[in-house]
Amino acid sequence: MTVLAPAAPRPGMEGVFWRFWLASTAAKTGLALTLVALPLVALTVLGASTVQVTMLAAAGQVAWLLLGLPAGVIVQKCPLRALQVTLGLVRVAAMGSVPLAWLFGVLTYSHLVVVALISGFATVLFDVSSSTYLPSVVDKEELSGRNSLVSGTEAVIHTGGPSLSGVLIHLMGPVGILALDSLSNLLSALILRTLPERRSGRKTQTKAVVLVKEGWHFVVRHPVMRPCMIWATAVNFVSAALLALTPLYLVREAHSSATVVGLVIAMDGVGALLGSVVATRLAGRIGTARAIWSSGLLGGAFALLIPLTTSTGTVFFFAIGNAGFAFGVVIGSIMARTHRQTESPPELLPRVMATVRFVSWGALPAGSALSGVLGAVLGLRPALWLVCAGALMAPMIILLSRIGGLRDLEALREPQEVRVTISQRP
Repeated sequence: MTVLAPAAPRPGMEGVFWRFWLASTAAKTGLALTLVALPLVALTVLGASTVQVTMLAAAGQVAWLLLGLPAGVIVQKCPLRALQVTLGLVRVAAMGSVPLAWLFGVLTYSHLVVVALISGFATVLFDVSSSTYLPSVVDKEELSGRNSLVSGTEAVIHTGGPSLSGVLIHLMGPVGILALDSLSNLLSALILRTLPERRSGRKTQTKAVVLVKEGWHFVVRHPVMRPCMIWATAVNFVSAALLALTPLYLVREAHSSATVVGLVIAMDGVGALLGSVVATRLAGRIGTARAIWSSGLLGGAFALLIPLTTSTGTVFFFAIGNAGFAFGVVIGSIMARTHRQTESPPELLPRVMATVRFVSWGALPAGSALSGVLGAVLGLRPALWLVCAGALMAPMIILLSRIGGLRDLEALREPQEVRVTISQRP
């Protein structure tokens, strides 16, 4: 079993955490700015087609499908701080190349795709190494509070970043935003360089493929985690399709500005914040299993408001629907993630999380790509209606599974033979 290498307690660790938090905040702020800017570079600077814009979104997400399972093994073999610094510099070079190419008149769509791919791979490894590094510089009794702070910061960034990006695009253009992303990652790398080095744990003789299989088998045989993983996959598929269509629809069908695009995307973060506030109270009142499907149905109903947007004057339908859909998604996500964390054997938890992330986040590029095909074949408005109607399918997965009749997810346990087999492995 691989365990986290203990940090030397503990003078000065408070300052280390805050530098880590600042570096993470800088990197994620750059990503939030690019969320709006990159598709708008393709749309407004290069005149990309519907399929090209959605394929660009898929290129940025495909790394989750390709690296979701092996990322943990890769991170385990590398010094964590050095890996994060290197990945930050890779993003600096990738994003910084776009304004340079534009300045010299050689920017192409293929260039944007390559940048999205490189950035996506770097982001996957950065996120895994970052989540592994944090417990090494925070005392166990403080970890929950620190994780809450990091999660809350991410929600704020996801809320404010896209809207800020929309405003800044008016001042410096979408290409200029990518230069800001590059600078934010440079700042992150410089701060990370001041942190102490850590490794993810001691070496293990067990082959990586065996470790991966154990996590996979545990999840797919589990009566709760399997349907929750399928639910999460459906949710992510719809979310990615909706996100890919959003700038296209708002710019070409509703004739909205970059600022409006940013504000509408930011409403996703508003809904997520509200959902995170009420999730625990809702679960206590109606149960964790019921909270997933009931919030999912509510979010799906809100999503049906989105296609009612036909112009800038009715864009509030899109904003409210986006917020409501995110509200339902985040409640279900908190319930499912907490169940995985509490019901998985400690030695299996990292691989359980990696398995679920590989499958569910692997749906992101598929959702983006399919939305582009639907938009090109049917038109943007019919494609948007289909995607939003699909939001109601995810909670049905829970309702039709064994979870559907439960109050709480904890009422079902994993097969005992799975736990025994794993716990007895040397």
